Amino acid sequence: MTTWYDNLEKPPFTPPKSVFGPVWTVLYIFIFTALAVYFLSPEKTNLLQVTPVLLVHFAASFSWTRLFFGQKKILAALLDLLLIDITLIVVIILFFQVSPLAGSLLLPYLCWGLFAAYLNWEIYRLNPEKK
Repeated sequence: MTTWYDNLEKPPFTPPKSVFGPVWTVLYIFIFTALAVYFLSPEKTNLLQVTPVLLVHFAASFSWTRLFFGQKKILAALLDLLLIDITLIVVIILFFQVSPLAGSLLLPYLCWGLFAAYLNWEIYRLNPEKK
């Protein structure tokens, strides 16, 4: 069955759909582990800064799929991804202050987020009629 996404013009380096599940499985393990390491650290001096940034980050993360696939709003999804990436950078910096391990565990997620922003931008650029 062909979907809306299948009919979009996609950039080079777009992975096959079968890659996304395994990548996200690994990323979720890293994210969960980073959160556990951070929250189990005895001295979380920046907890008041981390908490609202994490809440914004996860709210934006959960909304991307709905924006892109559900509402087919490619530009709105791109802007959402930029918010995801910016808040993730802030979280990584704050995590590193408490635990370098927690911050390091989020670096693959940031790489994937930046790659996703590239893909989203290119899909937006290559599909002007879908804007």
